[in-house]
Order: sequence, then structure tokens, then C-alpha cells
Amino acid sequence: MLRDMEKEWLDGVIAKVTKKMDIVSERSRNKIPYTTINGMHDDKSVDNPSADVADGINWWTNGFWGGMLWLMFHETGNEKYKEIAQISEVKLDRSFDEFYGLHHDVGFMWLPTSVANYKLTGNQESRKRALHAANLLAGRFNLAGGFIRAWNDLEEGDTRGWAIIDCMLNIPLLYWASEETGDPRFKQIAMRHADTSMSAFVRPDGSVNHIVEFDPFNGGVIRTHGGQGYGEGSSWTRGQTWALYGFMMSYIHTGKDEYLQTAKRVAHYFMANIPENGIIPVDFRQPEEPGLMDDTAAAIAACGLIEIAKAIGGYESRSFLTAALKLLRTLDESRIDWSPDTDHFLLYGTGAYHSKTHHHAIIYGDYYFMEALFKLKGNDLFLW
Repeated sequence: MLRDMEKEWLDGVIAKVTKKMDIVSERSRNKIPYTTINGMHDDKSVDNPSADVADGINWWTNGFWGGMLWLMFHETGNEKYKEIAQISEVKLDRSFDEFYGLHHDVGFMWLPTSVANYKLTGNQESRKRALHAANLLAGRFNLAGGFIRAWNDLEEGDTRGWAIIDCMLNIPLLYWASEETGDPRFKQIAMRHADTSMSAFVRPDGSVNHIVEFDPFNGGVIRTHGGQGYGEGSSWTRGQTWALYGFMMSYIHTGKDEYLQTAKRVAHYFMANIPENGIIPVDFRQPEEPGLMDDTAAAIAACGLIEIAKAIGGYESRSFLTAALKLLRTLDESRIDWSPDTDHFLLYGTGAYHSKTHHHAIIYGDYYFMEALFKLKGNDLFLW
């Protein structure tokens, strides 16, 4: 799939990742990081009495550090990565005990931790944790609207009918649960949500809504919300990637061609909007100034584009692979801190367009960058 010069570049980047992770894993062995402060990982597993119930141990990104460690264990066979990964997985048990604050993102929390552990080691406690999380996710399904509810009660008002595009990359937890147990209900819920997302989230041009509000009692779309993008009707780039990669995962788990075609439609829109310099904005329809960027969207998109290339093969696949390589090479060359003295990789992540802070390290950007590299190498730990 890769040409000789591309392989040479890839080997060099993986070598840099391996060198840095060898150091950072030890420094952050007892943490569950989200970002860095002065270059050092913060720790979401530390109690903060003033934090919101969905913050702290229940924060939605708390599985990605464990995922990075499992990727390294799978790549190197070094037992220390398994040992450190299990520290954060055990810490997450407290999330089940606290319960409040858990929502649709349990897939992001337990796929890269417990499902990864179970796949690689056969750990039965990890299997139990992952199935528990799958049941929590399935319990959020709204039968009338055919969607999985996003978040819990928010300050924005009545959110009982809200669903978000991010959930497309959480529902692989349900596919895994059906494959693992033989119980079709998990897969049925996942496919119903994916079908609803195809019709309600993906626009004809391949751009994607972030939030769709349904009537929670009778079904049907009430309105859309701009969410973490610039505004209603805009094109939040990370939302594009959740759709691009998420529909590919639904295709891989089900073989339903409509999911593949939807992923390709979203991908074509994304590729058509990649700037010449390869740096991805927070929203493809944002104002020119202040020029906000989100490197995490580039990393996630690369993963989905690589999966599309693998699925379709042949001449057509090269355009998707070329786009993925452009994104990853841009990150490597100008968007990453390769110093062993800092804990992060990607430098310019943005959680949402209207956030108070922008252009900082975010753990899932580092995770998906690593995952994309191992996909290119053909040594992917298939977690989704």
C-alpha cells in the first residue's frame, strides 16, 4: 500500500514515537491525562471537589491514555506498557461506582482500555467491565427516535432528545458486545443509531451536523444545533471525522454498503476542504480570522481515510491514502513536540470553536496520531 519513500518516513516517525513513549509512559504511569500543563500531563483521576460530575474520573477522554499504552504494547511487546495501561483501567472502576456523569462516551472510555486488554490478554475482568459499559450505552437508546441520547441534563435546557455525531465512534462498543456474546440486541441498537445518523446528520454535500434534536417521545427531528462548531449549519471538522471514521467502523462490523458509501461521501467533502498547507481548521466554515486550528481532527481523519483505502482497494484507494499521508506528514513536520522533556505529541488541539482556550495538547489527538501510524504499518490494534 505504501511506496518505499513513504515507508521510510513512516519507520522514522514510529521510531520517534517509540522513543518518546518509553519516557513519557514512566513519567505518567499513575495518571489519566487529558492535556498538559507546562508540558506535563494533568491527571483526571485525582479528586477535585469543585469539578462537575462529568469531569474527573468520569471525563469522556479517560480511555485514550490506556489506548496509547496498549498500542505500544502491541507494537513492542514490552510488558511495562501492559502494566501501566492496567493502572488506569482499574482506576476507571470508580466511574461505575459513581455512575452520575457517565453518558454516550463510555465507548471512548472502555474500548481503548478494557476491550483492548481483553483482546490482547484474555483478561476476564476486562471483559466484564467492557460488557458493563456496553449495557450502559445500550440503555441510552431512544426507541421512538432511533438514537442514542447524548450527554445528560445540561444547562442548555431540555436535552432529552439530543444526539451527536460523536456517538458514531462509541457504538463500536455495541458491535463488539454482540460479537462477543452472540446477543444481537447490541448490534441492532448500533445499526438503528447509525441509520438515523445517516439520514439526520449527514447533509447531501457530505458535511455533517454536530447536534440533532429529536422529539424524545414521538421521534422526528426538531432542529439542529451548531454544538462545538462555529454555528448552526457549519462544518465542525472533528465532527466530520467522527462521521468519516465512525461510518467506516459500522461498515466493517456489519458489511452494510450504505455505511461505506456514507463514509466515502463525508471523506470526499473533508478531502476537498483540506487546505494546501494540510493544517485543519476547527470548522471548515469558520471566519478567516482568528484562524483557529484543530490538529486532533487531522489525526482522526487520517485513521478513517486509511480504513476507506483498505476497504475499497485498487486505484481509487490511492486518493484516500494520499490525503491521510498529507495530514500525518504535516503533523510530523510542524505540529508535534518531539522533545522527551514534554508529555504531549500534538500541539494545537481545540475542543470546540467557542471554547475559552485553543491550541493546546489533547490526549485523543496523540492517541489517533499513533493509531494512524500503526494502521499504515499494518500493525493496527483494531479497537473500534
